[in-house]
Amino acid sequence: MEDMRYVGILRSRGSNFRIKGKIDIIDSSTKDHAKMQQRVKSWFASSLKSRFQYLGPVPRFPVINEKLSNDSELDPSAGPVDTFCLLVFYPEEVDYLNLKRNERLLFALRCDSDESITWWSEKVNP
Repeated sequence: MEDMRYVGILRSRGSNFRIKGKIDIIDSSTKDHAKMQQRVKSWFASSLKSRFQYLGPVPRFPVINEKLSNDSELDPSAGPVDTFCLLVFYPEEVDYLNLKRNERLLFALRCDSDESITWWSEKVNP
């Protein structure tokens, strides 16, 4: 599980969300059976065109041979290829800022005394 510091994910109409949390990377080497099932389910939920991307050459590298880029085959019933990984994000904190309304809200996960997990929020100065 990787730590993810605040990352701005949405900026529109004066709003900005920054989210902090952990990311679980589920790839072909993952040993946990439940996580592997989640990876397979995500693979089959993707369109064939989307799955096809994982068979092509390395993204952002120069195209050397146009024919090789389009010749890969994909069996629609086959499970995920080794290059496919699933990222599962577990948010822990959200920082919402809206400068047009001069508003800032902080949200965070908190463990209660009975060990249940709830979201806590607080309005703070921008």
